[in-house]
Amino acid sequence: MSTWGGPVDVILTGGRVVTPGGVLENGWVSVRDGRIAAVGEGVAPEGPVTDVSGCTIVPGFVDIHCHGGGGDAFTNSDPAKVRKAASAHRRHGTTTLLASLVSRPVPELADQVSALAELTQEGVVAGIHLEGPFLSAARCGAHDPAILCPPEQTSVTKLLDAGKGTVRMITIAPELEGAVQAVRQLVDNNVLAAIGHTDATEAQVRPAVDAGASVATHLFNGMRPLHHREPGPIGALLDDDRVTVELICDLVHLHPTAVRLAARHAGRNRTILITDAIAAAGVGDGVYDVGGLEVRVVDGVPTLAGGAALAGSTLTMDVAFRNAVNSCGLTLMEAVYATSTRGAELLGLDTGKLQAGCAADIVVLDAELKPRDVMVRGEWVKE
Repeated sequence: MSTWGGPVDVILTGGRVVTPGGVLENGWVSVRDGRIAAVGEGVAPEGPVTDVSGCTIVPGFVDIHCHGGGGDAFTNSDPAKVRKAASAHRRHGTTTLLASLVSRPVPELADQVSALAELTQEGVVAGIHLEGPFLSAARCGAHDPAILCPPEQTSVTKLLDAGKGTVRMITIAPELEGAVQAVRQLVDNNVLAAIGHTDATEAQVRPAVDAGASVATHLFNGMRPLHHREPGPIGALLDDDRVTVELICDLVHLHPTAVRLAARHAGRNRTILITDAIAAAGVGDGVYDVGGLEVRVVDGVPTLAGGAALAGSTLTMDVAFRNAVNSCGLTLMEAVYATSTRGAELLGLDTGKLQAGCAADIVVLDAELKPRDVMVRGEWVKE
């Protein structure tokens, strides 16, 4: 990766540029004052030029579900370690991410939210995602079942107040008492309501979506399985045009065929690839703590100690992008929408697209679709 560093006004030229309107085979991207000034094909305008021939230029990746990386988790109270975790993913092309927190008692979780709120305001992360504690004990996965609780209004309010506007998404099991009312409360506060870690029937999912739930937390995983006589949450969420579905594209949580079927049915405007990464991402095998539970990572796969339950992933978004294209059959445009554009749209951010006026969050991928250079708001990321 480049060590250029610092703000630049530059024209990236000679590469394949993936834009919302199509793939420009001999394209160029002009960057000025931290924003994309223009995108085109053929002869580039005059100016400071960087040749990226043989590369593919895509918008910076947007990960709306990430628990940590580089050896540290977003639950850490040390701001330096939170920055380290975010930086580990930035080197892999993730220019925007939500810091996801796992289930803890509400008072403890509120303290974690409060600490992350300050880092959100600094721009280290783009906001906070609470994956719990409002989850089903029957589908808790790597969440401590003793901590789980229904989404009472007072609990939801305490967490939102702690975030001071930085909580962007909360995952809820719709079958829990008070779930539909909680969804309405989140929507009223401009927070994305996601459905996940649920044993709900299809009939229990529908009222939550009608109330405004608009995201499926890692579809298939932590959910009652799809059955031809009881579609459950998978069938209800995948088949509802109001819901965007998260997919963990590490080829461990989901078979490539499952990714392809879901992505093709949902379409590019409803498909998001996520990492669900834990602290082990970018580090390697070992023993880690996830929400107070011991997790062992062997051959890159995290599982709860003493069991077979998957406990997040060691995925980075560049790998998710490559897997989507090379193993799951998504086109470059579909992969860009799933790893950048749709996430930015959900969060209402001015990134995720290579078009004039957007923030200059850019990833230059080499011939193997591996990050060669990463730009954040017009500044090259140093190694």
